Amino acid sequence: MTAGASATLGDFTPVSRVRQQKAWYWYDWANSAFYTTVLTVLFGPLMITVAGRAAGCGSSADDTCSKTVSVLGLHLAAGSLPSYLTSFATIASAFVLPIVGAMVDRSGRKRLHMAWFAWSGALVGCLLFFLQGDHWQLGAVAVVVSSVLAGCSLVSYYAILVDISTEAERDAVSSMGWAWGYLGGGLLLLINLGMVLGHTAIGLDKEMAVRLSLLSASVWWAAFTIIPVVRLRDRPAEAVVPTTGSLFSRSFGQLWTTLRQLPAYPVTMMFLIAYLFYNDGIQTVIYSASIYGSKQLHLGDSVLIAAILLIQFVAFGGSLLFGRVAATYGAYRCLVVGTIAWILIVVLAMFLPERSVTWFLLAGVAIAIVMGGTQALSRSYFSMLIPRGKAGEYFALYNACERGTSWIGTLLFGLVFQLTGSYRPAIVSLVVLFVLGLVFLLRVDTDRGVREAARA
Repeated sequence: MTAGASATLGDFTPVSRVRQQKAWYWYDWANSAFYTTVLTVLFGPLMITVAGRAAGCGSSADDTCSKTVSVLGLHLAAGSLPSYLTSFATIASAFVLPIVGAMVDRSGRKRLHMAWFAWSGALVGCLLFFLQGDHWQLGAVAVVVSSVLAGCSLVSYYAILVDISTEAERDAVSSMGWAWGYLGGGLLLLINLGMVLGHTAIGLDKEMAVRLSLLSASVWWAAFTIIPVVRLRDRPAEAVVPTTGSLFSRSFGQLWTTLRQLPAYPVTMMFLIAYLFYNDGIQTVIYSASIYGSKQLHLGDSVLIAAILLIQFVAFGGSLLFGRVAATYGAYRCLVVGTIAWILIVVLAMFLPERSVTWFLLAGVAIAIVMGGTQALSRSYFSMLIPRGKAGEYFALYNACERGTSWIGTLLFGLVFQLTGSYRPAIVSLVVLFVLGLVFLLRVDTDRGVREAARA
């Protein structure tokens, strides 16, 4: 590490760093509820049901609907609509997040940027409560906008990781953050799925229980964001490009400079390409798990609930496990092994027999073990490849293909379903993403990447 980097990371005591890290964990706890309850579990099936009514598919939740609804003149299968919405959110994020990252780096107010985007996203997310009947349009707009705003908040959140941890601490801190996220998301999901499953006992119909659960995720997100906003402290911006004008116009100047300089960091670029592919695969598997189990394997709600909760809480342990293994073998080796494991999981998922509870739960355990570790270590590993003062911009590029905003995988999943009418070929098609991710990951030279970032 260079002397300048050491000074940057060592200007506050270990005790102070630990306090900041504990405050930082709370935002993983806060926003994971939105990703878990809304984007991973409940939104997709409800949108398919509501859009299916509008398309004339009927009201049965077990129907695999291939009839279409019109979206901006395009005729999209109701069963693929959630995939297309997620893809559109990511395409929009590709234009928005880099500008947000440049603004974050120049302002020196990462904490406040995180808060503004989080609370705005939670407010828009509350509109998902009105996804009912055959009125799917407001819900479609709300999920896209709230997803983009969530991604904007994560740009600041991930950039703060660089400020509050040394390079040696980074894998452990990132893994603990993900673990907190799984606990927070899992706890609210446990409450919400209990409400959905026992809706009759509390006097609600099932769709009302789902809509209230969607609302609760946004309220949870907004409420727990208060903790890191109050406890974290902002740090001055570093190594910014001297430009004039408003913060917004200066951010464009900073972004342009970063994009021109990016080829000077070929290892960082190579990892971003690898991450784009394998993380798109991870996100699509997570997103499609409940749809695949419900619509293709015809598993009941109780089995899906058990599997989803199992994944959440096993992933907590998986995240911490990978963090410990990385301390011995390094994050890079863990990422390579994890990507190979994802390839095996996706291939085997295609052959899961219908209504087989045991095999579905075993697949869930396998997903949970590698999911937390690969996501947490990707974040900490990438932080080692970022030039000083550019955390916001580089994490904006990173976050464009982060959880809930992937587009290649969801687009591929939706297209294959629309062409075949089955989710089995749709799920196995994702193996292409993991193989491509592994190919590029094997070309990443960690030592060279760290040296290039340190020289900057």
